[in-house]
Amino acid sequence: MSETLTPERVRADVAELLGCEPAEITPGENLFDRGLDSMRVMILVERWRAAGAASLEFPDLAECPELGHWTALLTGDGA
Repeated sequence: MSETLTPERVRADVAELLGCEPAEITPGENLFDRGLDSMRVMILVERWRAAGAASLEFPDLAECPELGHWTALLTGDGA
């Protein structure tokens, strides 16, 4: 059974790869400026596909590398 993609899970997954606390990431912050690179984005794509976002592709995340956008895309919640 796959885990549900929640806003908290999305934030925690991103924070894990950035090596920071989830609360440190603001919804509108550019995650590439924060240090996320394309390899880490692909890790997230694969992780989130396994959790149910089967149609997720790299460009979906790269076009707007902000936590708020990713959360809305993956969960329908812009928080």
